[in-house]
Amino acid sequence: MARVGIGIRTAQHTSERLAGQIHVYDGDGKGKSQAALGVVLRSIGLGIQTFMESRVLLLRFLKGPGRTYDEDAAIEALQRGFPHLIDQVRTGRAEFFGPDDITRFDKLEAQRGWDVAKGAIASGLYSVVVLDEINPVLDLGLLPIDEIVRTLKHKPEHLEIIATGRGAPQSLVDIAALHSEMKSHIPVSADHPGIEGVEIYTGDGKGKSTSALGKALQAIGRGISQDKSHRVLVMQWLKGGQGYTEDAAIAALHQSYPDLVDHQRCGRDAIVWRGQQQSIDYVEAERGWEIACTAISSGLYKTIILDELNPTVDLELLPEEPIVQALLRKPRDTEVIITGRCKHPPAYFELASTLSEVCNHKHYAEKGIDLKRGVDF
Repeated sequence: MARVGIGIRTAQHTSERLAGQIHVYDGDGKGKSQAALGVVLRSIGLGIQTFMESRVLLLRFLKGPGRTYDEDAAIEALQRGFPHLIDQVRTGRAEFFGPDDITRFDKLEAQRGWDVAKGAIASGLYSVVVLDEINPVLDLGLLPIDEIVRTLKHKPEHLEIIATGRGAPQSLVDIAALHSEMKSHIPVSADHPGIEGVEIYTGDGKGKSTSALGKALQAIGRGISQDKSHRVLVMQWLKGGQGYTEDAAIAALHQSYPDLVDHQRCGRDAIVWRGQQQSIDYVEAERGWEIACTAISSGLYKTIILDELNPTVDLELLPEEPIVQALLRKPRDTEVIITGRCKHPPAYFELASTLSEVCNHKHYAEKGIDLKRGVDF
């Protein structure tokens, strides 16, 4: 999604890209694996829309059996909803380890995972291959970087590759078409750790809304494991009209979990620039906030995604204080996920227990690769 200033360009692209890209998500902030799962959901949704099924391989390094990880519930929701489209392989041991603790078992498990990945890439049967936590695997020297880079450079043209984890090696970044770094921002002090269940994803990099959709999957999956119905609301600002990145992903969620996912959007099908706001922009922003505020206070939703709320506030289409008060009063077991870039961090940033800044280091649009509506924006 190309952006200029704080305006969000979501409505004025017509050209398309056909080739799959290599994505790298790294950094010490939250959202890397979530972003990968959001891309997976989007790919499945696009396959449904085009009557061309999108098969996905989730190859999870350093995540052997014996421990529970945040994304387990999200993957459970994906596998329940699309059992014939999702393949998952986990390798490694359950406990954390460092460079001084590497064993022969660790190297064998990493190689086993990579052998599966190589076969999947060569087969041409998959639309997306997620190499979750491959970055630290390479950083620990468990796999030969040269071989991984050579294999990925010669992947099938249509295949989307997503590599996640801290410490991506430069040679992998060099061949990637997209590189987003998630930076973690620690709460101001131990006395003010933020409100549990308030997460914010900001910055100019790609991965904010897709991370939020990964959280939606996680909520649904946790409900499944607890034999409960965890409802999700996706509220989007500045995204009137149709044909945006998240549409396919949300449609896929609706298909499998029609009673658990509600989706509302507001705004014009146009870019809103600072200094050029129209009266309808204020009306639409307020309409969206009334829906969101009611949903937060109701306690009916397990997860509420406030997509592009940050630029809406930054454009002064909504005041900050009502948002602060709504978050302060939210039910304890309701998660609120807020996304979007902004020049001036609003006051409610201080309430977040998780704040990740997604930094854009590389995006294929900058190299003249055409963007595809519904895939890239």
